[in-house]
Amino acid sequence: MAKLHILIVEDEADIQQLVSYNLVRAGFNVTCADSGEEALGCLAREAFDCILLDIMLPGISGLEVCQSIRQNEGKLDAGSPIIMMTAKGEEEDIIDGLEKGADDYITKPFSPKVLVARVKAVVRRGQKAEAHSDSGHISIANLVIDQGRYEVTAQGKAIQLTLTEFGILVLLAEKPGWVFTRQQIIDAVRGYDFLVTPRAIDVQIFGLRKKLGAAGQSIETVRGIGYKFKDPQEEDLERGQR
Repeated sequence: MAKLHILIVEDEADIQQLVSYNLVRAGFNVTCADSGEEALGCLAREAFDCILLDIMLPGISGLEVCQSIRQNEGKLDAGSPIIMMTAKGEEEDIIDGLEKGADDYITKPFSPKVLVARVKAVVRRGQKAEAHSDSGHISIANLVIDQGRYEVTAQGKAIQLTLTEFGILVLLAEKPGWVFTRQQIIDAVRGYDFLVTPRAIDVQIFGLRKKLGAAGQSIETVRGIGYKFKDPQEEDLERGQR
């Protein structure tokens, strides 16, 4: 089985070497980039199983690189998991990174063991999504969700989602009518060891609704609790009462 390939985007040589050393020891292949421009060049040439992306970079920032990847500029691999590495630990900075399309984040200084565990976790979630090819499709609210191919279409139009957005959508759409708390959503799509605020989940839901367009209206906020995907039978009942 081929080793998984990780792209490290970090301009500080000491940190780049530390991260690279520990990932190689953990059994990964690594490629390093010193700037956002170099990273985008690497991504244009080949696909990676995970991207470790520093926010503060010379030239274009890590946030801009993340946004370019998610918008699939230059036919980049828009579905690759992205972990932001940042010295910024404030909630708004973390939310900004997640809103730009990051799947996870880790603040400096960090434990190399924790970083390796985070990389393994996001890669494992991606592999799990790919392994669900036998689970078929979810068809609901003009959406078709293919868990095996990690694809979503809304009224026949392909929708590009991040790994986290895809996980949230599958969680809600598999059980329409069920209410999930924000903590349940965090536990399901990120793992029990991931520390993130409920506010960050709200940001992910906002972005998901926006990308889904009219179909996004089926994701309902349950005030004081969390979110649910409307049960199609409930929607039919509502229309009949109007």
